[in-house]
Amino acid sequence: MDLSTTYMGLKLKNPLVPSASPLSKELDTIKKLEDAGAAAIVLYSLFEEQISYEAEELDHFLTYGTDSFAEALSYFPQAQEFNLGPEGYLEHIRKAKQATGIPIIASLNGVSTGGWIDYAKKMEQAGADGLELNVYMLATDPARSSAEIEEVYVEVLKAVKSSVKIPVAMKLSPYFSAMAAMAKRLDEAGADALVLFNRFYQPDLDLEALEVKPGITLSTPADLRLPLRWIAILYGRIKASMAGSSGVYTAADALKLIMAGADVANLCAALLKNGPAHLGKVLDEMSAWLEEHEYASLKMARGSMSQKNVAEPAAYERANYIKALNSYTR
Repeated sequence: MDLSTTYMGLKLKNPLVPSASPLSKELDTIKKLEDAGAAAIVLYSLFEEQISYEAEELDHFLTYGTDSFAEALSYFPQAQEFNLGPEGYLEHIRKAKQATGIPIIASLNGVSTGGWIDYAKKMEQAGADGLELNVYMLATDPARSSAEIEEVYVEVLKAVKSSVKIPVAMKLSPYFSAMAAMAKRLDEAGADALVLFNRFYQPDLDLEALEVKPGITLSTPADLRLPLRWIAILYGRIKASMAGSSGVYTAADALKLIMAGADVANLCAALLKNGPAHLGKVLDEMSAWLEEHEYASLKMARGSMSQKNVAEPAAYERANYIKALNSYTR
């Protein structure tokens, strides 16, 4: 079975790509993922806060409101709490490239153009085959319009694209008021790929300690539906590659994303729960399903159930909402 695909210009042997996670912190685990069949690996993120940058620029984004909430500064990790410093991250890229034969995609996480450009170049020089930009920004300032927020994403993308030759992906949240328009804008600004979607980890409240508690809740298979829907809607409307992220646990999950129009399926929670070998199981079951249903290649399946190709395109829009509500019975 020909499972090959092309993602952000990179030729991949199959569409399964572990997304940024703690699994990529150790070279031994990276090699286990490659042995299990991973076509490429996205390294865990280097955070902007770890980089030497123009302090005044970042201060505008990160410390807004701390005059009123001085304790907010305590929520930012100390330097020793990060996985590796900037130089250690670059060395990790070099070692990962030397230890594997698959593309290594570096990941930058931040909110400004401050230190990104310089380190994007350094990541390229360290051997990264691609770069994923994770702009994690919660729009909490009521004085900032949606247009201003969107402009931050575009500025970051353009700044990084102008400084490197390797392909660049944008990892997005699903909270834009006009998701299709934003995807199109980033596509036109030069994004080689869009990763749908980033997970915003919501804080909880400790009622006994009266504190706000950060925490992580791993995705579930139900989370697949959001990226599935938008990938199906965007397929054929943008040139950039698309990766489906969140809720990919099984071969069926990965195949759904491909048939909606994705080029790759990102796995994270399933691998954290089941280990690197789980990826091989998903890959084998994908091949078996495609063969059983008489597909000669993965390419034949891609986009076959996108909005532009299904018999009822309205099923991806308001019609789904109405039909779902009317079909519910106790």
